[in-house]
Amino acid sequence: MNRPTVQLSAATSTTMGQSPSEPANIFETDWYRDIKSKMTPGDNLRIYRENRDLTLAKLGEMLGNVPRQHISNMERGVRSISLKTARKLAALFKVSPEKFI
Repeated sequence: MNRPTVQLSAATSTTMGQSPSEPANIFETDWYRDIKSKMTPGDNLRIYRENRDLTLAKLGEMLGNVPRQHISNMERGVRSISLKTARKLAALFKVSPEKFI
């Protein structure tokens, strides 16, 4: 799998232990690992939904008329994402269900 790389400024690269001209693999940075460890299934749901320009209501329709408020509650961690819903989301967004559980 090809992983994206990011060209960082000299100051950032140096603090990450790399030479200023060497592109950094963002997935190998402490910053990425820290952010990823704090991501919740609801965060992932919101990111995937927004990246597809879907409203809460539209995503709810696509999931079989799930109320907009339920989607909002899942994104905010107020309501858990069931395995059944995680599988539907995974199929819709073409990712693993683990992203949502």
